[in-house]
Amino acid sequence: MNTSTATPDSYYERIDEHRYKPTPHAGGAWSPDEQHFSPLGGLIVHAVDRHLAGRAGAGMSLSRISFDILGRPALDECEIRVETVRPGRTIELVEATVVTADRSVARARAWLLADGDTSAVAGGGADRLASPDTLARWPMDTEWPGGYIASLDVRPLAPPRPGRTTAWVSTGLDLVAGESASPLASYVTLVDTANGIAVRQSPREWMFPNVDLTLHLHRAPRGRWTGLDTTVVFGPTGQGVTSTVLHDLDGPVGHAQQMLTVRPQP
Repeated sequence: MNTSTATPDSYYERIDEHRYKPTPHAGGAWSPDEQHFSPLGGLIVHAVDRHLAGRAGAGMSLSRISFDILGRPALDECEIRVETVRPGRTIELVEATVVTADRSVARARAWLLADGDTSAVAGGGADRLASPDTLARWPMDTEWPGGYIASLDVRPLAPPRPGRTTAWVSTGLDLVAGESASPLASYVTLVDTANGIAVRQSPREWMFPNVDLTLHLHRAPRGRWTGLDTTVVFGPTGQGVTSTVLHDLDGPVGHAQQMLTVRPQP
C-alpha cells in the first residue's frame, strides 16, 4: 500500500475499475471542496476510451461529446459508468454517468463517427494560432483559486480582455496516476478552462459557472497544448455563453460551447 503523503503528479488516482479519487490538483475555482470540471471532463473521456478499447470493426473517432453538469462535483471519489446506447458500424452513441456519494453529478453523451479519407476536400477552418513557444506565461492563479488552475501553464496570444482571450493551455500532470491517457482525453482535460480565461467580470464579485460543455470536433487533436480562442457573452437576464474555437499546434480542431448561469456573489 502506498503510504506517501505527497501530492501525486496527476489529477486522479484509480481506486478500482470504475472509481477514481481526485488529488488536490483537481480542486475547483469556485469552491475549494469541489472538483474543477475540466479534469473531470478529461477523466470521462478516459473512461469512454477504456470502454471502447478492443472493439472490433472499422476505426471510429469521437466527434461530439456533450457534458451536462447535474450537480456540484465534490472533491471526493467518484464512479464512472459507461454504456453503449446506440451501437453501429459507422455511427455509435456512448453515454457516461459520474456518481459521487450515490448522486449523479455529471452525464456525458459521445457520438463516434466512422473514419474515412476526406483529405481531398478538407478545409474551411480558422487560421493557425501563433506557437506557444514564442509567448509569455500568464499566471491565472492571480485571478482564480484552486488546485487545477495552479497546475496550468497558460500563454495568451495577447493581453486578456474582458470577454475575449485567445490562449494556449497545457499541464505537466498526468490525468490518472500510472496510466497513459489518449491524446483526446488529455486535450479535453484542459478545454473547460475556457470559461476562466476571458472573464467579463471579476469572479470575486460575480459567479458565472457553466452548467454544460459541448465539443464538436472535425479532427482529432494532437500534442500537449490546447488552444482556446474564446468569447464570453453575458445576457441581461442571468444567462451567458462561452464560445471557443479549439486548436492544437497544427490548427483548428473544432468548437466548444458552455452555457453559464450568471449571478452576483452572495
